[in-house]
Amino acid sequence: MSDPFKTADLGGPTVGGMIEAARSFIWLNARVLDQRRFLCLFDGGPADAVVAAVVAYRNDDGGFGHALEPDGRGPESQPLHTYTALSLLEEVGSAEYAESACDFLMTITNEDGGVPNCLDTGRAGLRAPWWQPSGDSDLLVTGLLASVLHKMEVEHAWLDRATEFCWQRITDLTKSHPYEVNACARFLDHVPDRPRAERESARLGALVREQGLVDLGDGQAHEGYAAGETHKPHHYAPRPDSLARRWFSDEEIGADLDAVAAAQQEDGGWTFPWPAWTPVTTYEWRPVVTIEALLTLRAYDRIS
Repeated sequence: MSDPFKTADLGGPTVGGMIEAARSFIWLNARVLDQRRFLCLFDGGPADAVVAAVVAYRNDDGGFGHALEPDGRGPESQPLHTYTALSLLEEVGSAEYAESACDFLMTITNEDGGVPNCLDTGRAGLRAPWWQPSGDSDLLVTGLLASVLHKMEVEHAWLDRATEFCWQRITDLTKSHPYEVNACARFLDHVPDRPRAERESARLGALVREQGLVDLGDGQAHEGYAAGETHKPHHYAPRPDSLARRWFSDEEIGADLDAVAAAQQEDGGWTFPWPAWTPVTTYEWRPVVTIEALLTLRAYDRIS
């Protein structure tokens, strides 16, 4: 195992020093959860420590809360927190809490099989302005949840209904926005019906091009998004085996990955383009996006 406290030269890391610089940033700035995650993914640390850190955010109802996803503060279980927890557990090979999470999701699911983007907990001041509860079923969050549960190979009545909901919404999709398309791409990467997933992915990729939902270097944000808050090829295709990789040429992917690598800050971390609506989110989001940037670069063999 590498020395997790090794100090890096932070004056513009080379490819070889990229992880070392990020390691220093993580140990100086990250939550225990993100430190444990980094240690597991890049330094051979124990998976069970990541599981224990995630479980600290779990509630008795089987869902997850407590600002696991930084933009939603407060203790109550929320769909996005629950998705984040399941993703972190899957990443280290654990499905221990998936069934109870599905049980929680059953309690908040609408008749059409979808879940709301955000639950109204009566704590409006403890969530980002874009976390607006409506009660309506949301393809974005339902798709993300279904994607990770399929990836975990979970069998549960909630997932059956949610999968049908996602298929129907994706089939009917004629206009969208980048975050929703990204959720659809994740669902299509992991849903068992591969021929149908490939067909819908090809259609979705054409929609992305037609509606200008990808930033290929112009930096133009989608309507309603913050300046610079764009989705680039690697967001849709975080791995070479992602279906969305077929949406982009080798040149487009290469240029995008060059930009990801160049975006590492002098302190060793990456940053994010959406607003920090309360100060703590800056410190909690940056380690998350730093780890995600490293995982993307590693998946494409840009770092070892």
